[in-house]
Formats: sequence, C-alpha cells, structure tokens
Amino acid sequence: MRPLTVAVPKGRVTRSLVDLFGRAGLDASELLADDRRLIRRSRDGQLAFLLLKPDDVPTYVEYGAADLGVCGRDVLFERRYDLLEPLDLGIGRCRMVVAGPTGQVAPAAPRVATKYVRSATDHFAQRGIVAEIIFVQGSVELAPLTGLAHVIVDLVETGSTLRENGLEERETVREVSTVLVANRAQFKLRHAQVRELVAALGACVRAASAQAFTQ
Repeated sequence: MRPLTVAVPKGRVTRSLVDLFGRAGLDASELLADDRRLIRRSRDGQLAFLLLKPDDVPTYVEYGAADLGVCGRDVLFERRYDLLEPLDLGIGRCRMVVAGPTGQVAPAAPRVATKYVRSATDHFAQRGIVAEIIFVQGSVELAPLTGLAHVIVDLVETGSTLRENGLEERETVREVSTVLVANRAQFKLRHAQVRELVAALGACVRAASAQAFTQ
C-alpha cells in the first residue's frame, strides 16, 4: 500500500509540526532537510510529504493529490473548501484582527487593506458597515501608513509588528489555529491508516493541552 500523502505548508509551523509528529511516533524529520525537494518521505516509508505554499495545501487535498493536509483555519475560512477537519493540531495559534493607526478613528465607510478579502467582507457586512476592501498580498501594515487604507485585516500573534509600525488592534475577527484536513473520499478508502494517524496526533495534542492547563 502506498504511503499516506500529507500536504504541509512551508514556513513558520514546520518546526512545531515536526515536533508534534515526533511525539506521536511519526517520522517527519525530512521536513527540516536543507534542500529543494518538494516531495519527502519518512524513513519508514509510511508517510510522504508535499511541501507547498500555505494557500495551496487545501487545494491539493480537496482534489485528491494528497490524502491529508496541514492548514491554517484562515485559509479554510477564506476559500470555503469541501474538506473534513478531523483534528485541531493546537499549533500556529493566532488571531485575525482589524487594526489601524494608534489613536485614529476610522470613517464610517472605511477602506480596508487585506489578503483575506472574503473574511474581511463578511466581518464588516455582519456589522452593517459598508467597507471598500482592497486586496494586498504582503506588507499590509504599510497600507494605513501610506494612505492606501484606513485599517487592515491581518493575522497577529503577539502584536509586536503592529506596535512597531504605529498600529493597534481594534477588534478580533476570529481565532485561528492549524488543523489537519482530509480528503473526503480518501478518509473513507484509507480509514484505518488515517484513523491511526489522527489518534496518535490527537493523543499528543490533548497531552500538551493538559500540561499547559496545569502550568
């Protein structure tokens, strides 16, 4: 039987993901190899990893190129994929927030710069605010500083980047975490393998949560 294929995002959650898989007895150490391979296999041959841009992970899973994937809820909220979400991995926790220049009040119909167009549109519509949403791919903090927008919608962890650029959080759009997603068909066809992996990861997530609660 071929290995389970897991689509994983390149970037900040890689180290945490390798640690989590390791604690669950699953070898993901090849994800830390310093080379340009986009497909990497565990040493025991049980898992294959596809290294992708975060936005592409759920696409590969939804269309069956990967059985499972590791994805931020921000991407899932934005694109509305048809995927199962069997487990919150408890890593990569952050917040999607509205932020603007410190001490300044945004107008009643603000311009909003963000990568998360659908999430921002839904958020302001639910509050009855007619906002002009401007798509910005990166360095979104520049938008209010240059007059492009009045406020931004972006992800924050500690808020230090906002503060260093003279911005402050105004409100939270939603809490964001990293989840394991599954292709619906493969979840049924390879249920035994997937269930074993989810159970192993889930036990580690619950143990880490219990430890954090007692500290």
